[in-house]
Amino acid sequence: LFSCLVDADWSDTGGETESQYTSVDTLAARLAAHFAGFTERGELDRLRNQIRASVLAGADARRGLFSLTVPTGGGKTLTSMAFALRHAQVHGMRRVIYVIPYTSIIEQNADVFAKVLGEENVLEHHSQVEFADDGEETPEAYKKRLACENWDAPVVVTTAVQFFESLYAAKTSKCRKLHNIANSVVIFDEAQTLPLPFLIPCVSAIGELVQHYGVTAVLCTATQPALGRLFKQLAPTLVQHEIAPDPDELFDCFRRVSFCREGVFTPEKLAERLTETAQVLCIVNTRKRARQVYESLPEEGRFHLSTLMIPTDREKTLDVIRERLRNGQVCRVVSTSLVEAGVDVDFPSVWRELAGLDSILQAAGRCNREGRRSAAESVVHVFEAEGKFPASMTQQREAATKAMEEFEEINTRPAIRAYFKRLLWVKGDEALDAKQILSSERACTFQGTAKAFQLIDADTCMVYVPNADNAEDIARLRAGMYSKALIRRLGRSGVNVYRHEYEKLVSAAVVEDYGQDGFGILIQPDTYDPKCGLSTEAEDAFLMI
Repeated sequence: LFSCLVDADWSDTGGETESQYTSVDTLAARLAAHFAGFTERGELDRLRNQIRASVLAGADARRGLFSLTVPTGGGKTLTSMAFALRHAQVHGMRRVIYVIPYTSIIEQNADVFAKVLGEENVLEHHSQVEFADDGEETPEAYKKRLACENWDAPVVVTTAVQFFESLYAAKTSKCRKLHNIANSVVIFDEAQTLPLPFLIPCVSAIGELVQHYGVTAVLCTATQPALGRLFKQLAPTLVQHEIAPDPDELFDCFRRVSFCREGVFTPEKLAERLTETAQVLCIVNTRKRARQVYESLPEEGRFHLSTLMIPTDREKTLDVIRERLRNGQVCRVVSTSLVEAGVDVDFPSVWRELAGLDSILQAAGRCNREGRRSAAESVVHVFEAEGKFPASMTQQREAATKAMEEFEEINTRPAIRAYFKRLLWVKGDEALDAKQILSSERACTFQGTAKAFQLIDADTCMVYVPNADNAEDIARLRAGMYSKALIRRLGRSGVNVYRHEYEKLVSAAVVEDYGQDGFGILIQPDTYDPKCGLSTEAEDAFLMI
């Protein structure tokens, strides 16, 4: 009701009129035409088509809570959208909201939808996408800016942070969109990534929307978290329905890799093992370790990927990697976990540092992705790195280790269920609502609830990296000529670093601090390498400055 009031008031004050978009019927027809143009090139394509046909057949079901459990490579993205549009047609629903865990993959998914459904019908909304509210904006940008404020679009692609923090927000600007979630199909991509300390309030919100606001929710993932007990506790009238055809059989059909437990490695020893293979992907848990392993590899055909690289450099590197893989050239890649979700690469061999079982299986999805080799010759090596690992990963690593000891085949639904059961219930419900959000909400302490509900608790700062392409925008930024359009463009050449790293870079005169505005600008070009990203080890290289 508050959302309706705010939106009506702002729309009336601004003289806004109702936006006109392509109908859901037309969007469903466009997606169907897109699928009709596919040519089956092998067994995997046949399986993907079979999954989609089965999922579409179930789209006539009553509104409610659904899961789509399909192994990595099964075509979940467009299949889930096909279900959502068909379901919306049947029930007269207004829009599809696609919720994605990471900003690093949201653009590519939004681009896929835009190409098929029409760019004007797809709204991409997250922290790095804002539309101008100044003299620069075009009529199309104006329309999208208003849509960002109230989600008035037939397809909205957003992040879990934007979606859930809006539901628990206490600001009019964040709450304005909430009434437009009602009567929508909401797809939660990679549902297993919902953060454990906020799992109960997130599940509670999903249950509330489905039970009382005409929403259909789809939990879409290859590694379905064991949330049945929580839904039974928080939304007892809901029954979760699986819409994939025989998920157990699908996991057998999509088994394209084998797993091998390895020992403990130093960066140098790990690099030696990687060098034995011409094309290999290695995923480690920290940016520092990624850099160490990368620098220990032979220079020919070595690549590095991490969030310390600006988005444009990551994309250029991925394009080169894909080309070398296609051409059979030497290609050894060391990456942080950013490559695991939604990045379409196909390696004959993958090494994954011990992490949660869901992360290990996501990494496995980058190995023999198109099924061109046998599972026996497509090996995912699970190893441990010498030294410390992030404390936040302790529970995940312990639960994964237990699952690997208990199950010979870890890429099976029983193994995944056992992993999540151990992970979710080992510390009890208190750990799944660490900030006592539900109690705070019941007490109607809305400001306190909003402040406590922060899905990303990392204190980070943005560093913009000047280059030939953004010189004009950097000059505007220095002059204080801020606009949402400017910040959006510069997001393509920005790096998020932890506050303690940022302060170190500022102290070493590597970054010019605009602390009052929440960002810095790199002033020592030598500290940024397009191949490796920003060096945060300022004290070693720049203490003498």
